[in-house]
Amino acid sequence: MAKALLVEFYDQLPEINEGGDPKKWERKCHNALNNFKAVVQKRYIEGTLQRLLQHGNERSRRAASLALGVAGTMDSNHLLAEHLRDDDMIVRTLAGDAMWRVWFRADAEANNKELQRLMKIRNREEALAGYDTLVRKAPEFAEAYNQRAVLLFKMKEFQRSAIDCEKAYKLNPCHFGALAGMAQCFMNLRKPRMALKAFRESHRLNPNLHGVEQAIRELESVLGEERKDDRI
Repeated sequence: MAKALLVEFYDQLPEINEGGDPKKWERKCHNALNNFKAVVQKRYIEGTLQRLLQHGNERSRRAASLALGVAGTMDSNHLLAEHLRDDDMIVRTLAGDAMWRVWFRADAEANNKELQRLMKIRNREEALAGYDTLVRKAPEFAEAYNQRAVLLFKMKEFQRSAIDCEKAYKLNPCHFGALAGMAQCFMNLRKPRMALKAFRESHRLNPNLHGVEQAIRELESVLGEERKDDRI
């Protein structure tokens, strides 16, 4: 019954295309998605959604992935990561998007809101000071380190950015974004072997990242390394 009901609400949403951008899709079905969120938050607990993701059919897994993006916590982080290699491309897309949503609300509500506020600040020095305060206040909040790394990268502070990426990854071993960011830092620091290692690990976690496989191939070519099937 719960499975059919969740899928019923999911089926009221406009279809997302394979390989589509979840952000564009969200804008397209804004009102319907708000209704879906309200239903999920009112009717479902996280454990039920996890079971649907693990044992449901294709459409159930899609619905559960989307729902965990709404209501999931870090308790679903590793399970969602497993579905980055789901047989269904749409499940993979929704699972990746859900992980980012979970990461952004992984700490206390006040710290989550502060992170969102800092991301909107245009003055980089002001934003950096805010991130410094936030990570001191919430030293286990991986996404705070990751977003500070993004800012430091924009400021061309590549070494400091790489350090924050590494911290985010240590706190959240599923953080493919932090690994990809670390690889970009190493590229700018002219450390191609370290970049290749980070790109490979990022691809291992999430083989759907745009441009990462190509970056791996190019670095392997430059470094004279032969590609192995178990790497990408």
